[in-house]
Amino acid sequence: MRPALLKYFVRWIVVGCAISSLAAAKPVTIEYNRDVRPILVENCFSCHGADSAARKAKLRLDIFEEATAKRGDDALAIVPGKPGESELVTRVFAESEDDIMPPPESHKTLTPEQREILK
Repeated sequence: MRPALLKYFVRWIVVGCAISSLAAAKPVTIEYNRDVRPILVENCFSCHGADSAARKAKLRLDIFEEATAKRGDDALAIVPGKPGESELVTRVFAESEDDIMPPPESHKTLTPEQREILK
């Protein structure tokens, strides 16, 4: 490789690395409609959405007021700003087949990235 071309190539690698490191350092802003809702639509709304006939555990996740409302067992599905107190977060990170959401029989799974987004 010619020295001038090598110098040009190295310069672009350095610029690319700098841009990548800046992008990685940028704080992540999670937006409901862009990041969270697609995960819920794909994995949760079939059992916890608008269809009352298919709804499980009398839990609706598609309406904020219902998803954050106090439930009969005093558990809160979603506690805004407090993922450690949210049953949804507990269930998506559960390891027991009896507790994990989505349940194994649904044949749906969440990626580690999706779990973190929901958290």
